[in-house]
Amino acid sequence: MSDRPAPLADPHLLFDPAAGRRDIVILGSTGSIGTQAIDLALRHPDRFRVTALSAAGGKVALLAEQARLLRVNTVAVAREDVVPALKEALNAQYAPGEPMPEILAGPDAATELAASPCHTVLNGITGSIGLAPTLAALRAGRTLALANKESLIVGGPLVKALAKPGQIIPVDSEHAALFQALAAGTRADVSKLVVTASGGPFRGRTRAELAGVTVEDALAHPTWAMGPVITINSATLVNKGLEVIEAHLLYDIPFERIEVVVHPQSYVHSMVEFTDGSTLAQATPPDMRGPIAIGLGWPERIPGAAPAFDWTKASTWEFFPLDTEAFPAVDLARRVGTLGGTAPAVFNAANEECVEAFLAGRLPFTAIMDTVSAVVDEHGTPAAGTSLTVADVLEAETWARARARETAARAAVEARA
Repeated sequence: MSDRPAPLADPHLLFDPAAGRRDIVILGSTGSIGTQAIDLALRHPDRFRVTALSAAGGKVALLAEQARLLRVNTVAVAREDVVPALKEALNAQYAPGEPMPEILAGPDAATELAASPCHTVLNGITGSIGLAPTLAALRAGRTLALANKESLIVGGPLVKALAKPGQIIPVDSEHAALFQALAAGTRADVSKLVVTASGGPFRGRTRAELAGVTVEDALAHPTWAMGPVITINSATLVNKGLEVIEAHLLYDIPFERIEVVVHPQSYVHSMVEFTDGSTLAQATPPDMRGPIAIGLGWPERIPGAAPAFDWTKASTWEFFPLDTEAFPAVDLARRVGTLGGTAPAVFNAANEECVEAFLAGRLPFTAIMDTVSAVVDEHGTPAAGTSLTVADVLEAETWARARARETAARAAVEARA
């Protein structure tokens, strides 16, 4: 086991450690991860200085407010058409004569920002569009606080080829938990990884009972406040399937030694079982500022990053096995993860299209995974992982999105018949 390459995320290693205040670039600053990271940075100005922000462009007023609060050097938006509105919003935030940040715009703006001078890049972008910024940050030698799981899923071999040992610090609550628990032993000591799942809003329902759920039902997550795509992925448990693939890639643990267990309270964020029978669990009340603080500050811990438990109050923690018949996403993710190559990109892209169709009312809930599975089956043998290129990933995603739209349209017609 010691002859194998070091895993991408290793708590025993830290790429280019730096004392004192760290310069941070936040990608996806107006989203859930980005706004909580900014809250953390504002509360700890002695530790973090945010130098640049990027966003898709749908919330220019918020982006301008963030830029003013943090006094950043640069802001970037993916949509060029919102630049006039962004300039107007910045003018409203800054006093006359105050130096305003440089504006970057276009689909490559976040990628350019990811390579800019800083200590850490927090990639909080949602979706596989985060791949190019992830690769740019790694290529530039930045420490990467990775919340964009999709970039690792679709471009695993590309990320692994670029990342130096310890260069990636995971920000997902589950992977940050595994990261911390793994610090207690060596890789040879690890028996299995146990990834916890809240079970989403439909925990305990059978497949038949899921047939008629609505968008409103699926968006009512019992624990976490997240964006619509991530919330639907939690309802289907696609997010847990993606996290299993991510855990395999980050920690170099075989799929057969990565389990999923349902834990409705979401207090235990994941666990590591060691060869001596010990299991270490990382637990905090549900709050993403804790994992974000690990991503930005490791190996140091940030005081008061997130609330702690009140141990004077009684509580019950429950664990249940995963119902793979009602929620087949995890098993399908294991299959595409084992196939490797472009298969994970097909899985992720097809799911993104199906989630969009469900949110728009064009696809029933249970048809999301049926459609994704059909597209994965049709894809067949993926491009070899050892020779995977960005072009391969983009081509596979384009094909998968088209096939998912066509398959979903047929499924919607059949459902109405």
